[in-house]
Amino acid sequence: MIKLGPSLAAAVLLFSVTTLAQAWGPLGHSVVAELAQQHLSPAAEAEVERLLAPEHTKSLADIANWPDQMQDDPAMATLWKQTRSQHYINFHGGSDCDYVPPRDCSDGRCVVAALEYYVGVLGDRGKPDSVRRQALKFVVHFVGDIHQPLHAGYRDDKGGNTYQVQFDGKGTNLHKIWDSRMLYTRNLDWQGYAQRLDSGVPVTLPPPIAPLDNSYAQWAEESCRITAEPGFYPDNHQIGAAYVATWLPLADTRLREAGRRLAEVLNLALAPAPDTHD
Repeated sequence: MIKLGPSLAAAVLLFSVTTLAQAWGPLGHSVVAELAQQHLSPAAEAEVERLLAPEHTKSLADIANWPDQMQDDPAMATLWKQTRSQHYINFHGGSDCDYVPPRDCSDGRCVVAALEYYVGVLGDRGKPDSVRRQALKFVVHFVGDIHQPLHAGYRDDKGGNTYQVQFDGKGTNLHKIWDSRMLYTRNLDWQGYAQRLDSGVPVTLPPPIAPLDNSYAQWAEESCRITAEPGFYPDNHQIGAAYVATWLPLADTRLREAGRRLAEVLNLALAPAPDTHD
């Protein structure tokens, strides 16, 4: 039996805890961001470019993974602790995927409430640019998170992190399969993946619920119901070619929906203020 020294043991424990919040991984989040970038209105594109200029980029893909990356930055430890529960939602109604805020998002600590808050901050032209820039990073990331099915489940398995599976002859968990392993079977970088999804069959999105912020709960409910579909959790704990063939197209659909919906959110939040002069 291999014994871990105190430092290594602590590092392993920290890794196992902090990775619970990640969704799609860097590849998926960058794909969602790039898809959104391609469908920004001219006004939204200009405001994104202005907000990101101090960071010497205008690419949403460059900021898409920041809310996950800050867990590795000691200087961001406090903000990470404050926001880590905002990456997901745990439905607590048994097999019920209907969103009930007092039950499923107590004290507003879930991805649905986080999107409501940060979209509001982003759209508030009275806020400092630095505050709105940080809000933009969270919005880009959290729209991706809410479309990853295992970030909106109802099972007591930490979003599939404790549901062990075998994939490609190695042990892993179902969250990692959806987080990145299935996506990497495409053998594409994020630019190529985004181009593949954007040039496919046109995306037909359900009409947004008005006002738009009520749609965030709808997106979470969609993800939750996917996890309840037969076969999503393989009974034999084996992830083979048949599983990937069945579920990877759905993962692609969620990425495409996330990208288009992120564009809709940004286009609305960053629309020019209406002219109130006669």
